[in-house]
Amino acid sequence: MSKKILFFLSTLILISCNNLDQNESNSTWIGGQIVNPKGDYVLLYKEEKLIDSVKLNRNNNFIYKSDSLTEGLYSFRHYEYQVFYITPKDSLMIRVNTIDFDESLSYSGIGAEKNNFIMDMFLLNEKEIDILPQLYTLSPVAFEKQIDSFKNIRLKIYHNFKVKNNPDSTFTKVAEASINYDYYSKKELYTSVNLNKKDSLFYEDLTEGFFDYRNDIDFGSELLRSYFPYYRFLYRYFDNITFQKYKKSGHYNRYSFSHQYNKLIIIDSLVTNDSLQNNLVKNIAHKYLMDCNNSKNQEKMLRLFQKINTNENHQDFITHLAKASMNLTAGNKIPNLLLASADQTIKDLHSLITQPTVVFLWSSNSIKHYKEAHTRAVLLRNKYPNFNFLAINTDKQYNNWISIVNKFEYNPSFEFQFENIEEAEKKLVINSINKAFIVNKDGTIIDGNTNLFNPKIGAILKKY
Repeated sequence: MSKKILFFLSTLILISCNNLDQNESNSTWIGGQIVNPKGDYVLLYKEEKLIDSVKLNRNNNFIYKSDSLTEGLYSFRHYEYQVFYITPKDSLMIRVNTIDFDESLSYSGIGAEKNNFIMDMFLLNEKEIDILPQLYTLSPVAFEKQIDSFKNIRLKIYHNFKVKNNPDSTFTKVAEASINYDYYSKKELYTSVNLNKKDSLFYEDLTEGFFDYRNDIDFGSELLRSYFPYYRFLYRYFDNITFQKYKKSGHYNRYSFSHQYNKLIIIDSLVTNDSLQNNLVKNIAHKYLMDCNNSKNQEKMLRLFQKINTNENHQDFITHLAKASMNLTAGNKIPNLLLASADQTIKDLHSLITQPTVVFLWSSNSIKHYKEAHTRAVLLRNKYPNFNFLAINTDKQYNNWISIVNKFEYNPSFEFQFENIEEAEKKLVINSINKAFIVNKDGTIIDGNTNLFNPKIGAILKKY
């Protein structure tokens, strides 16, 4: 952070604090600067709860004061997000450049040492993850030796941090979790990769103590429940022990209904923190429902979710998602959404479907994708001329969309834009611009969750 900005914010805080009466002396301050901002606000969260939206000033600075923040992990969000740690009376200054969000993020002020340590651990893990695929073919002994070396580097940094800053017991738990759960997580990921390799050295050389850490897992940490290293580890751990339920009857497939369903049951039996359990269960059900094409399995997943999850907001969200997803299974009519056409008229989707049709999505935010998607659509149209191909843009800017259509000379007869993207996202369960739908000539869904680059799409089109 520049000296001028630091001086400005520090002075502001000192002046404000000097004017407080004795009852306000515990104020906590969070401020900073967003370089190359993408919007006007910074959002501050405690887990899923929005604390406040703080407006940037004309110099892209922000400042927030609170007398009620408790010690623990929080997050700030400006299109991307990162966690930070607050102790009452901290005056934490954040600086981040959106062009290189994580790598540019730095802290200063009271509380900075703790947060710079958290970021050091985060960035070290990012580097380790890049190396990890090269280690998957190693024997368990060799793999463990390599990740032990990663851990030792972190422990040295942590030792120096403790000597210099003498952190309290609460932050000590967070700091040690950032080391230990990343280490455990790598072991679980290594295990997942090797589960289907019947000739893998993993099965021959697994050391007796390789999974000793599993005996000490905290399945209900209130402090860590929203901390990504802990949360990520639990996901991977539950994946691996879920496989034990069906390993004699099938290969490891963490996307299958059986895997996801049993995973929810195991989480229900082991996780002791209600909020942690609710979030895990919600995210698993959400991911499954977004990608599933089987209404019976969707119904079973929804019923189990409703039995386990106790959060009313989660219940409403997943129930509506499940119903929308079930409406997109084969045999149902595709939702009749309104579309803007290139000639500035409004059409409804059903009126455009007069023959078997593939509907695919694109956005100006992904140049490579929309170029490749349109090229792929032309190839498929030429190969399967009985099918029509409709390209629907998911952006909100009409003029920008039209300019791209004109620039690349896309056929305007096949180009449309959602009139209401929020409605479309809900009814079509849009989780990716890669998503495509195949319908017959009356709009009945043949496949409600595919994409143009699916290797099987040719077989589906040929069949119909």
